[in-house]
Amino acid sequence: MVKDLFERIQSNKGPLGKWASQAEGYFVFPKLEGELGPRMKFAGKDILNWSLNDYLGLANHPEVRQADTDAAIQFGAAYPMGARMMSGHTTYHEQLEKELAEFVMKESAYLLNFGYQGMVSIIDALVTKNDIIVYDVDSHACIIDGVRLHMGKRFTYKHNDLESMEKNLQRATKMAKETGGGILFITEGVFGMRGQQGKLKEIVAMKEKYNFRLLVDDAHGFGTLGKTGAGAGEEQGCQDGIDVYFSTFAKSMANIGAFVAADKDVIDYLKYNLRSQMFAKALPMIQTIGSLKRLELLRKSSEIKDKLWVNVNALQNGLKEKGFNIGDTNTCITPVYLEGSIPEAMVMVNDLRENYGIFLSIVVYPVIPKGIILLRMIPTASHTIEDINETLTAFEAIREKLVNGTYKAIAEKTTVDMEA
Repeated sequence: MVKDLFERIQSNKGPLGKWASQAEGYFVFPKLEGELGPRMKFAGKDILNWSLNDYLGLANHPEVRQADTDAAIQFGAAYPMGARMMSGHTTYHEQLEKELAEFVMKESAYLLNFGYQGMVSIIDALVTKNDIIVYDVDSHACIIDGVRLHMGKRFTYKHNDLESMEKNLQRATKMAKETGGGILFITEGVFGMRGQQGKLKEIVAMKEKYNFRLLVDDAHGFGTLGKTGAGAGEEQGCQDGIDVYFSTFAKSMANIGAFVAADKDVIDYLKYNLRSQMFAKALPMIQTIGSLKRLELLRKSSEIKDKLWVNVNALQNGLKEKGFNIGDTNTCITPVYLEGSIPEAMVMVNDLRENYGIFLSIVVYPVIPKGIILLRMIPTASHTIEDINETLTAFEAIREKLVNGTYKAIAEKTTVDMEA
């Protein structure tokens, strides 16, 4: 008898799905309502929101809203119909690609419908079974899924660890000589959970010793780092050493879509080999024209990024002055590390939302070690100093309750079927 395919699904909901009955609608899949921004509604209550990736506050910028509206009126939501290669190609797509390439200081660029599927497809297209991939163990899920498609050898190195990088480059070099392939090195410009920049400058320097090509996912660096906002490579003075630069529109651009930039021969190759784009409908005109306006503001309105960093520095310095551990973040992403169990974390986040009106993301084991609670905040240009001071006051209060056992006592009285 063949086993029913759904038998496993019914008995094992997965590492996150198994908590759905307790967490869904509150801790996961929460419904935020109202206009996007620092002040929204959650479960009928007004909350101060630290969980939007709208770094530059462009989602509600009047020029952006107008550009989106005008594009929708002129073209509707469907235009263009078809994949770029067949019937979905427009001068607006070409213009956006040209301007993006210039902005990140690359020869050419290509639009992607979504960042996640784009990165998966880029990795798939760049390597053959004879090639070797070397990538950071803390890479984003889209990189991990792209690597999963690779039929050849791959090596992971310890997160941002130069010694481990070199050790695995040595292994990859030896293997590539045997297979007759090349080496693709993958890292991130900014690691989205803990906020550290990838060590791009040091990795680029390793090219003098090892023969590899470098792919960088700069989703959180684009628009926030570098003198012009061109990202982590510009920030570290090594943009030229990045062979393939990738970013999404879902962060600083407050939009849907993504792009990849590189030398023209590489982009020309990707255009004809990225299966996720070749066989998918083109990026709609609303997103394409809207992104042109967003990019224009990135280029011309440096005060937006300046305001972001005023808020980032105020929040991070305020947390450090009050004795909070924010790790070694050197980007906008602001993690706060506390000690406690998963049940304590759930009680604490409930307290933050219900009694202090603070909404943020919570990260626990297995993403981070047992006994650690990570509260992840995303400051934006739209936040105010008053928002920051209100949050600092709330954080002092919840830390006291965590330390004095208040949350532990509540958790012990509450049925929480989770590993501590």
